[in-house]
Amino acid sequence: MIAISEPEVKTAPVLPYNPPDYYNLDEWLTEEQVSIRASVRKWVDERLMPVIEDFAQRAQCPTHLIPEMGAMGIFGPFIPTEYGGAGLDQISYGLIMQEIERCDSGIRSMASVQTSLVMYPIYKFGSEEQRRKYLPKLATGEWMGCFGLTESDYGSNPGGMRTHFKDMGDHYLLNGSKMWISNSPFAQIAVVWAKNEEGKIHGLIVERGMEGFSTPEIHNKWSLRASATGELVFDNVRVPKENLLPGVSGLKGPLTCLDSARYGISWGAVGVAAACYDCALQYAKQRIQFDRPIASFQLIQKKLAEMVTEITKAQLLAFRLGQLRNEGRATSAQISMAKRNNVETALNIAREARQILGGMGIVGDYPVMRHMANLESVITYEGTHDIHLLITGMDVTGISAFR
Repeated sequence: MIAISEPEVKTAPVLPYNPPDYYNLDEWLTEEQVSIRASVRKWVDERLMPVIEDFAQRAQCPTHLIPEMGAMGIFGPFIPTEYGGAGLDQISYGLIMQEIERCDSGIRSMASVQTSLVMYPIYKFGSEEQRRKYLPKLATGEWMGCFGLTESDYGSNPGGMRTHFKDMGDHYLLNGSKMWISNSPFAQIAVVWAKNEEGKIHGLIVERGMEGFSTPEIHNKWSLRASATGELVFDNVRVPKENLLPGVSGLKGPLTCLDSARYGISWGAVGVAAACYDCALQYAKQRIQFDRPIASFQLIQKKLAEMVTEITKAQLLAFRLGQLRNEGRATSAQISMAKRNNVETALNIAREARQILGGMGIVGDYPVMRHMANLESVITYEGTHDIHLLITGMDVTGISAFR
């Protein structure tokens, strides 16, 4: 169990938030979707926003808020209610990720790993016994999980992984390691992808406490400082045979999970972009130079006009992709396009917002510099910026640039 006692932290005032909706996209949302977004936004403003700067400065994850996130339905919102989820649609999931990442990309990472990379593979590829055992506890946050795919030598080429397991008769023997794993320092379980003796990739559920399993934390990060990141190390770990995910083999398993996570990122990035834009807009209206607000200057207006234009385009991409996900028609290539575009958009907007704020853009009184640093990780993880570009290239040409 994760310690839930609330630590002593410095709180900061929460800036008012007026997200842009230049094309009136809220008219496309259902009453339920609007209500879900409002409830998550309220929780973020009241519980997460006042403490996030302090946690980021101290490079600590606010794990004391995990039970509240579970109670809010933030973990596994699209998982059916019979397994502890909320049974929501994909656009609702996107809106939740948007509101969480509007505060901090690291906290959204914690939530989307739990949802898309731990609960989703257990639901989609797991046995009924595995669903009943793990999903309700993961939904409440009683248990947290992590996803073991990336290795130190195999990031963009996960098929080259070296982590492997052997059939020992009554159990599997797992060896290897994984790198850059969100949630690993405090996770109770890990969904680990490894090769069997024939070289086929399978998913295994590894539980904390299994002998030979350790999760050393990675320190000295300049990005995602409010997110706990670590390794997964397997030294002759005995994994019960009932912990193998029976519903999939090959890279299709982890890549299907990554599709769900990347979809969530495409929405989360919109939240970051909107937060940086709104902060810059408010500041520009209030900051006086040469006897007038800097918002009156042409160059500042150019920056703000380009920001809101790119946010609107990103919103349209995310919303249409959510519709396709609801219909079961979204392709991996479409998801790659949205992830790549929206994260790049958010990073560019964060950089422009930092310039508008001038020197104030680098201090914790405003969130822009933290968002910018976080996005340097988001643009790399779950498919790098360039790899997603090549996925689109392969989709439109029919020719792979990877081999």
